Amino acid sequence: MPKHTSSLLVAREQALAVRSLYEVLEERFNGKTWSLHELMIGFSNDVGYIGRLLLAHEGTWGIDGDPRAELQHKLAESVWWTFVLADKLDIDLDEAFANTMASIRAGLESTIARTGSSEPNQP
Repeated sequence: MPKHTSSLLVAREQALAVRSLYEVLEERFNGKTWSLHELMIGFSNDVGYIGRLLLAHEGTWGIDGDPRAELQHKLAESVWWTFVLADKLDIDLDEAFANTMASIRAGLESTIARTGSSEPNQP
């Protein structure tokens, strides 16, 4: 039976291929590729901009362009940054994501079971 390739693995390959193109330009223009710290600053800037885009999406912050299209772009770019950082740190994001979701789910299911129904008690 052929092994299933998760969409995270495919996305990782695409993200790292794009990152390698950025590295070519960084070498050409800066003589070196970005450090882990510089990558994190880039990621942080994009995450901060998502906050403003959410305000624009709600109509409380004006921007040029379509807030939804910008949000789609920046959210996708944030996923890209995550793959790049995970690669630099030698973290298997596919495995980490699966393990983290399983752990969170188990905790939530346990809390839900322990706390019972959220409906008020009837006399």
